[in-house]
Amino acid sequence: MERILGSAISRLTLSKKNPARAALVDIKGPAQNVLMDCFRQFGVETVIMNGNAAERLRTEKFAACVVNLGPEAHAVMEAVRTSPSNSRMVIYGVGGTMNDGIKYSKYGINAVFDEPLERPAALKLVRATQMLVLHEFRRYIRIPVITEVAVITGDNRRFTATSQEISSGGMSLTSKEDVSAGMPLEISFALLTLPRVWIRGVICWRKSASKSFGVRFDVQDERRLRIKEWIDAYLEN
Repeated sequence: MERILGSAISRLTLSKKNPARAALVDIKGPAQNVLMDCFRQFGVETVIMNGNAAERLRTEKFAACVVNLGPEAHAVMEAVRTSPSNSRMVIYGVGGTMNDGIKYSKYGINAVFDEPLERPAALKLVRATQMLVLHEFRRYIRIPVITEVAVITGDNRRFTATSQEISSGGMSLTSKEDVSAGMPLEISFALLTLPRVWIRGVICWRKSASKSFGVRFDVQDERRLRIKEWIDAYLEN
């Protein structure tokens, strides 16, 4: 009993000594204070970085980083994704919209804080992704990720959408195209180490106000297993 209690205390002490850290890269002014406060509410420590961010992100361990989507963003994200310890960290962008995040999709950017950055919206995004940042994977199986998705509907319409989240069973996307629940389609996308994959599915919900919709993957489509394997590997890292 004493051994079990001692082990639990040790884990608790270690947890307190080593909180999850999020790097704020080239984030200044009011936005910096808002983000620090939002992450603090979920026990995530923030570290301000300017100038030497790429080098630090190659060598120091972080659970997440928030990057200003300016001229240095590509170098910072490249450093993150090639770092042995940070290659799977959660990457947020600031300085544009989710559509702007498409420019960085090859780095697997996870989410973008809309500008102007307002506290309620920022807190909502951090709350939605904090389980992934804190590595509580058993409670969080949807991975936020922004990438371009090619869509072919059952009536042979073709358009491009932007992904929001992905799970082994489906994906949420945004698009201005007129779609409706029950519509069959086939989508194609690539994710970091996952080469481009095509998979059949059906639209299971549509929110007109946000121009978003959900796709449920066809359980009979064996290509779904490639997505599940990628998600499992992502979470294990």
